[in-house]
Amino acid sequence: MPRTLIAGNWKMNGLRADLSTLKEVAAALPPDQDNPEVLLCVPATLIASAADAAAGSPLRVGGQACHAKEKGAHTGDLSAAMLKDAGASHVIVGHSERRADHGETSAFVAEQAAAAIKAGLTPIICVGETLAEREQGQVSDVISRQIAESVPAEAQPGSFVVAYEPVWAIGTGRVAGPEQIAEAHGLIRKLLTDRFGAAASEVRILYGGSMNPANASEILQVENVNGGLIGGASLKAADFLSIYTAASAR
Repeated sequence: MPRTLIAGNWKMNGLRADLSTLKEVAAALPPDQDNPEVLLCVPATLIASAADAAAGSPLRVGGQACHAKEKGAHTGDLSAAMLKDAGASHVIVGHSERRADHGETSAFVAEQAAAAIKAGLTPIICVGETLAEREQGQVSDVISRQIAESVPAEAQPGSFVVAYEPVWAIGTGRVAGPEQIAEAHGLIRKLLTDRFGAAASEVRILYGGSMNPANASEILQVENVNGGLIGGASLKAADFLSIYTAASAR
């Protein structure tokens, strides 16, 4: 089983004053490498300061998106190399909110992921279905297509992470049941195995549908769930650390 990853996504939240939350998390983490890996993906404005604040602790810092190009005339965008230079170790690509709000296609997500890998970052590639797609019985088709089109040719097992996002369970108060999660994660593992063979077991598959202290323990026990991509609960140190504790007890 790959090492569990507990990743927080602050989304468009966080000012310099909120680095106190990150420092609290960093201070609470034990140095033992056998414990879950912990990551906070903060707004780009905080990456450098967050990396400095987390220095010397097991806490890693990530970005939330990157451009596919290394440099150029792309006003307002940030390259993977820039995130790496600021202190990031990971970057989220293909989050459902980026796909919906910015029209990011799976092909563009693959380009972002490839750029991240080239820059020395670990991309967290997000996939998942909307409520309408689930109700229409398209879960398998949607996930299969997104995996095929979003994981770049350059990717090798261990160089990237996948996060399953049931879009209908993000910020809605709804959470996928254990059977639904097991089905989706099992499908993703099969798709990765079809592509990479036995080495696909090295790829971590995170659950990204509103994991919180109340449901973390149950979700983390589901087969092929190798951690979580956590939104709102990552904004409070106590809640995020509670999830980390649940992961440590696996």
